[in-house]
Amino acid sequence: MTIARGSLALVMVLIARPLVAQNRQVLHGPGEVSGLPFSMAVRVGNMLYLSGQIGNKPGTRELADTGIAGQTRQALENIKTVLASAGSSLDRAVKCTVFLADIRDYAAMNAVYATFFLKDPPTRSTVAGSGLALGARVEIECMAVAGEP
Repeated sequence: MTIARGSLALVMVLIARPLVAQNRQVLHGPGEVSGLPFSMAVRVGNMLYLSGQIGNKPGTRELADTGIAGQTRQALENIKTVLASAGSSLDRAVKCTVFLADIRDYAAMNAVYATFFLKDPPTRSTVAGSGLALGARVEIECMAVAGEP
């Protein structure tokens, strides 16, 4: 019994060791707004974790559009830019989370969102809340497989 426990512990250490050894790399790229208390994206191993993107004009705190369709389009364009700067793309996205200021915007958001993921879309969750940064109507965060470092 002791040998089995010892073997199990050794296996657990060998599995966990590569995970601990993965570097955390904060990424900066085009369109990043300076002075915010969070990173635009973080790479750990072969995964990219993006902060939520609203439909702001790149590099500014100004929304590109007032409507849900325009803001959804701009948020996804912002995500494309961040992914491209990390050597990845939307077709490598594995999970998106959509935050809506009003759930009644779901159909209009979904119509635009679908045009960005024509084949094999990533998994997705959508929730509605009572408010988003800068009065945005939509915010989208994304996780994707990274390109080569």
